[in-house]
Amino acid sequence: MKFKKTIAFGTISGASLLLLASCGHQNRPRLDSDQTLHWVETADLPTMDPSKSTDVVSGGALNNVDEGLLRIGQGSKLRPGVAKSYEVSKDGKTWTFNLRHSKWSNGTPVTAADFVYGWRRTVTPKTAAQYAYLYSHVANFEAVNKGKKSPSSLGVKAHGKHQLIVTLSKPQGYFKYLVASQAFLPQNQQVVKKYGAKYATAADKAVYNGPFKLTDWNGTNDTWTLKKNNRYWDAKATKLKAVKYQVIKDPGTWLSLYQSGKVDELMTDGLQYRHLKNSPDMHVRESASMFYLEFNQRNGFFKNNVDARKAISLAINRQSFTHNILADGSHKPKGFVPAGLAKKGHTDFADAAYVKSGTAYNLTEARALWKKALQQSGQSSITLNLLADDTPNGKKTIEFIQSQLDKLPGLKLTTTAVPFNVRLTRSNDGDFDMVVGGWIADFPDAISFSSLFTSNNAYNRGRWQNKAYDTAIKNAEGKDANNPDSRWNDLVSAEKTLMEQQGVAPIYQRSQPQMLKPYVHGLQYFPTGAQWDFSRAYISSHQ
Repeated sequence: MKFKKTIAFGTISGASLLLLASCGHQNRPRLDSDQTLHWVETADLPTMDPSKSTDVVSGGALNNVDEGLLRIGQGSKLRPGVAKSYEVSKDGKTWTFNLRHSKWSNGTPVTAADFVYGWRRTVTPKTAAQYAYLYSHVANFEAVNKGKKSPSSLGVKAHGKHQLIVTLSKPQGYFKYLVASQAFLPQNQQVVKKYGAKYATAADKAVYNGPFKLTDWNGTNDTWTLKKNNRYWDAKATKLKAVKYQVIKDPGTWLSLYQSGKVDELMTDGLQYRHLKNSPDMHVRESASMFYLEFNQRNGFFKNNVDARKAISLAINRQSFTHNILADGSHKPKGFVPAGLAKKGHTDFADAAYVKSGTAYNLTEARALWKKALQQSGQSSITLNLLADDTPNGKKTIEFIQSQLDKLPGLKLTTTAVPFNVRLTRSNDGDFDMVVGGWIADFPDAISFSSLFTSNNAYNRGRWQNKAYDTAIKNAEGKDANNPDSRWNDLVSAEKTLMEQQGVAPIYQRSQPQMLKPYVHGLQYFPTGAQWDFSRAYISSHQ
């Protein structure tokens, strides 16, 4: 498997990548003299340490100032990063990446040893990297991550300066997606050692090997800049001179700045979207994220009571909720795995695995099933609590669901909205009857969602268990890992089982309505992971 010199290689059956405008040479608008993009975030930049980044703000920045072995490009196809080509062994366990000659922003070469060091640093226990689990298929990961083996035993080694050899414990076809994420970025050992605990806590305490480099960030300020990195190997393709960020938390302030031309984009809330949705500047960004109800099946009412779970799900009018309450472009889901995340040919995974009853609204059937559920439990009535985050959308969700479930006979539903960290702790501890959870794909493959509800997964907080589901996921990750058709069928089967048994109840797939100035071209949006790539963006003349 090799990259051709001028053609992006590798078909990804994954999330859609949307271009805001064509980057083709034909009919390209004239470039503006000031190639500066003015961007907004709603939260501060917490870290620039690739091993410790877990949020979308730092992930987005890292995707533009650093570069891994591969990058995701136009049309959701892999394109070369530091690796100019790669090969996979017939058994799918050995991946050999051939690296180009490239440099860090301080002028030192980027070598295979930088990847070896960065990967080992991420998986070593003392780093406490939350995304270390993405290395699960790399040989000896578990032993290294648990401190039972030295980081040097991790299945990655440098063969000279420009070849990286990775050994997996079992085949993983989507490994190519993972190496394009921030958790797999190279790290310069000399720089990390030089700054120690202060590494990547400010712009000048790190080095960069991507299209841009970070400036004007001291670790606490709410403004920062991505400045073109002239030492990047493909710097000639980068048109923007800078991306200037500022943090704005008030939607009204953000709207005013957009209308006055002081910022170039605006993520609208529900009210703004209602007024602006017909604007030619509006783009609805489909996110590979799902919000859903988990039922506590560790013990109590919902354990082994499929009628109860189905009744709750059928009583919720998702179309009414997304259209009338959220009103921000989010939509009713077809299942747990979001639409647009994975495809086989022209078939979307969500369509292939669709189970109508999993997200349908049928109050009559819901009431009938609820009566059966109460009979099974030996009760004539029950009081349950619904837990969620105290965010605006979290509160809207539980208020709406409460109004819907009030229609089920014999159910009294109370609601609790708490800060995110409190909700997360209670979810992990099983301290809930029902809880509104959320998940966004880390990479464009259905397994990013499907793996969550195997019996022993830590994210399966309700402890739903099903042998057929576990077997299907095990096969997808094991004996069928090298057979795309069989693996697809395994994951489709698992999704159908989850929905038929109502292991969870999907509520809505999130969308992000964005206003973008018409003079901004070539910006790439990813529904998963880092979300934004500015490396091919440019500003046309708008005087």
